[in-house]
Amino acid sequence: MSPAFHPYGPSHQAVLVITLLVFVGMLVASRTRFRSVAERMLGGMLLSLYPVGLIVHGLCGSLSAQTGLPLQYCDVATIAGGIALWTKRQFWCEVVYFFGIAGTLQGLLTPALIYEFPDPRFFMFFLMHGGVPITSFYVVTAMKHRPQPGAVKRMMLFSVSWYAGVAVVNAALRTNYAFQCVKPVQASLFDQLGPWPWYNLSTIGLGVVFYSVLYLPFAFRKRPA
Repeated sequence: MSPAFHPYGPSHQAVLVITLLVFVGMLVASRTRFRSVAERMLGGMLLSLYPVGLIVHGLCGSLSAQTGLPLQYCDVATIAGGIALWTKRQFWCEVVYFFGIAGTLQGLLTPALIYEFPDPRFFMFFLMHGGVPITSFYVVTAMKHRPQPGAVKRMMLFSVSWYAGVAVVNAALRTNYAFQCVKPVQASLFDQLGPWPWYNLSTIGLGVVFYSVLYLPFAFRKRPA
């Protein structure tokens, strides 16, 4: 068995540095003839994480109802990021921007992870939680697919619909997707949102705040003629 993961230990610090370097590399590639190749490689990697993750969990003996469905907040951001990079569709660019920075970036900085390097689940976790924030910033910088008017309302409607669907699955399968039933063991923002079940309402309210703040840099820009 691999040792337990420790936030901000050597492996976590290495991941943070690599994530930053890859983002810079993507920005550099966006100014060259390799732009399309880089975007499709990153997008393809994101879209492959779910099926590859099923294989990894199966081989490691951790495949279960809790790990077998792409229903976590970061799963949605990952799929949206892959679609955004391949199709350039505005809606999916908005989803990965808001979901990726409001949620997945927190997972990169405060990982709810027990598997340490070189466990394959360590790599799966950080490929997701590093790749999604990279894509989130990339779509609004290099790709210039910035949130359009009404984005906060669209993302809240999308988020609440997803959250309600996940609640049904959790009730049916007795799972804990989106940490709706039990908070992460590791320290996280959930610790500041009150006890169960009220922290679920706090999470939705916090989503409005986060999305509004993320939209602010684009709120007063002029629309193109």
